[in-house]
Amino acid sequence: MSEDKKTKSEPLFSKKNRKLITDPLTDNNPVTVQVLGICSALAITVQVEQALVMGAAVIFVLVLGNLIISLLRNLIPSRIRIIVQLVVVASLVIIVNEILKAFMPDVSEKLSVFVGLIITNCIIMGRFEAFAMGNKPWPSVLDGLGNGLGYTILLILVAIARELFGSGSILGAQVFGDSLNETGLYALGYENNNLMILPPMALIIVGIIIWIQRLKNKALIEDH
Repeated sequence: MSEDKKTKSEPLFSKKNRKLITDPLTDNNPVTVQVLGICSALAITVQVEQALVMGAAVIFVLVLGNLIISLLRNLIPSRIRIIVQLVVVASLVIIVNEILKAFMPDVSEKLSVFVGLIITNCIIMGRFEAFAMGNKPWPSVLDGLGNGLGYTILLILVAIARELFGSGSILGAQVFGDSLNETGLYALGYENNNLMILPPMALIIVGIIIWIQRLKNKALIEDH
């Protein structure tokens, strides 16, 4: 049986295809392992809501962008491939930005220019160039989904820590009680740590997560 026939008969969610989704979640996370997309992780993770919206936006752009680039990969001249990739990602980001302005104006205002900066996100351009340009549409979609989810998980973890200990809340709901009425932990003397909502703390949290991830990966390599 030829290689083409083997590829055609491969299940949609074969082990190889499943790894395209699962690997970026942990062992090959685009942020903690490849150290890409750090800027937005520092800038928009003050609140979990912002992290969720940014994560969803990146997933949308990555999945559709990978699909489009993969479909066009044999038609794109090598000399202008980066330009074409930028046009694709810019078009998708414009769509995301307009949707946010129409349906989530408050979040759109908080995210400000960072939605537009998705265009320059290293994860997106990296996946276009390293994967979508050399693979078929379905694997490219899965690769985009996996890397988008890996990025989103990191944003959410950082945002939970920053919002919880910086504002005492998650998604705007008070967790430590009501500071105005001094209930819950506030009644025991707890105070929100304002350092948590500043960018330097985001860098520290991301650094800790990267350290933990690399220790885990090192242990796995040594075990094998």
